[in-house]
Amino acid sequence: MSKILVIEDEAAIRRVLKKILSEENENYAVEEAEDGLVGIEKIKNEDYDLVLCDIKMPKMDGVEVLEATKKIKPEIPFVMISGHGDLETAVNTMKSGAFDYISKPPDLNRLLNTVRIALDRRELVTENTRLKKKVGKNYQMIGESPQINTIKEMIEKVAPTDARVLITGSNGTGKELVAHWLHQKSDRSKGPMVEVNCAAIPSELIESELFGHVKGAFTSANKDRAGKFEAANGGTIFLDEIGDMSLTAQAKVLRALQENKIQRVGSDKDIKVNVRVVAATNKDLKKEIADKKFREDLYHRLAVILIKVPALNDRREDIPLLVDYFTKKIAEEQGTHQKEFSDEAIKLLKDYDWTGNIRELRNVIERLIILGSDKIDKKDVELFASK
Repeated sequence: MSKILVIEDEAAIRRVLKKILSEENENYAVEEAEDGLVGIEKIKNEDYDLVLCDIKMPKMDGVEVLEATKKIKPEIPFVMISGHGDLETAVNTMKSGAFDYISKPPDLNRLLNTVRIALDRRELVTENTRLKKKVGKNYQMIGESPQINTIKEMIEKVAPTDARVLITGSNGTGKELVAHWLHQKSDRSKGPMVEVNCAAIPSELIESELFGHVKGAFTSANKDRAGKFEAANGGTIFLDEIGDMSLTAQAKVLRALQENKIQRVGSDKDIKVNVRVVAATNKDLKKEIADKKFREDLYHRLAVILIKVPALNDRREDIPLLVDYFTKKIAEEQGTHQKEFSDEAIKLLKDYDWTGNIRELRNVIERLIILGSDKIDKKDVELFASK
């Protein structure tokens, strides 16, 4: 069912348009609005597949309705209805994002053809958006426990925004997966996702890695080099293990977040960047702040949204799903047949103390698949899981 809204102050024209469209296709659900103010309220509260909007109306004209809608629901196609004297305005609205325009009195064939094309395009845009936001198979978050479902719900709400996110949790819990979900479900998903492991980069090189450098900035700087922030322009930068970043680098990251500008090492030239920052840590940053090892102002800049990823021991009900997922994935990677796990083996895995979290579970499953029986049983788990 395609929902169409007709915004027109002349009641007779509204009735004609509704009659024509309803008779053309029984799957067209046509609603009316007598002026722009009523129309914009309907658009705020309902999801429409197409809007037909008059240009000259009291209270709020069609151009204003189009501009307001583009700010809140830019995906809705607009077809402008123009009187003879509004033709130039109608053409100009297409530069502002209108799909097309029709003149009064509307030509039946042109009207119906324009509506069909606009709705086809709307369906294509919706499908492309759905595919764009579908998370890649390498970054699936497996689980149906209350904790994981809460994280999934948070991601759905937060991903379309540019809000900064701080992800916390022990090593191996899947903080990187959350970061990738946030990126792939965001409007930045066509842009780059740049990962930086702050713990793996020496403190004297972290600034150059993040912000780049100019030739001669230090001994080995043989040429100008862009940093990770520039590489992530238009997309997302994931600062993993940010609790290990030096205080000097933290100050520069804070400036980048405040001003959306960075400076390469050795340069005083500002470079504008449009980057969403997602950070992760396995440390207690409140304690790090108390110990003067982490900047409190940076913490508050990063922790607009806090997502805590639970330890595997706190979501044991997800272990059967994870075992099934890893079994299929490993068999696919190694080109071998998929092994089965007995109920006793699954129960033993659920009772195991997973200090290494998801990462440890994956390693154990791979070990069991390589070394265990054709059907993994309790004996296999007891023999190979603890090694």
